[in-house]
Amino acid sequence: MTPTYIHLESIRSTNTYLAQNAAGAVHGTVVYADCQTAGRGQRGNSWESADFKNITMSMLLRPANVKPSCQFWLSEAVALAVVHTLDRYIDNGVSIKWPNDIYWNDRKICGILVEHSLSGGKIDHTIAGIGLNINQEKFLSDAPNPVSLRQIIGCDTPLSDVLRHLSEELLLLAGSLPDNAEPLHAEFLSRLYRRTGLHTYRNVADRPDDHLAAGEEFRAEIADVAPDGILTLARPDGSRPRFAFKEVEFVIGK
Repeated sequence: MTPTYIHLESIRSTNTYLAQNAAGAVHGTVVYADCQTAGRGQRGNSWESADFKNITMSMLLRPANVKPSCQFWLSEAVALAVVHTLDRYIDNGVSIKWPNDIYWNDRKICGILVEHSLSGGKIDHTIAGIGLNINQEKFLSDAPNPVSLRQIIGCDTPLSDVLRHLSEELLLLAGSLPDNAEPLHAEFLSRLYRRTGLHTYRNVADRPDDHLAAGEEFRAEIADVAPDGILTLARPDGSRPRFAFKEVEFVIGK
């Protein structure tokens, strides 16, 4: 199966557009825009993207055999599709910062927003929104650590090539679920940012059961990520606190 493409010159958000038109969209529909004026990230964060410079796209998936309790498998497939695409252009340094930002070394090259629509206890459809920095030379927002493919390799890359590679890889990986969930999860873990060794994290809210105060920094190693996306960290004292999205922060530079 090949993707079905819808090209828009300008749109507020490709995810919003696709959600509004999901009923008539087939599995593998890709909406991409030259200009996105109100791109959305996780938990309502905005996404900066210069016009005609980057990939701003959303793909609609109809994952008939993925249970809602295992929906993070789809996020893993999306993240790995981006990683595989970037591997075509970058020799090393590309990783997945949990839950699904894509980093080059300590800088963010891609943001991902995966949204699920449930019906009758099943996933009716999933919309995977991707903002991938390709040819942007300067970033003007207050985002702390953005980077583009051009800044890494020193030249422009045809957006049409990246879009095609990314869309086809995403459709392939998502379509391999649930049968391929175990090897995909193993690869996802292997490509995680800060996968090995102790690193510094910041706890967001008070967690009395884990003896962690809000804002407290602690050292830990990534132990696992569950099918629902929950991150387990292993601390030197033997404790293994579990965190949902936005409950823990990576402290960059430590």
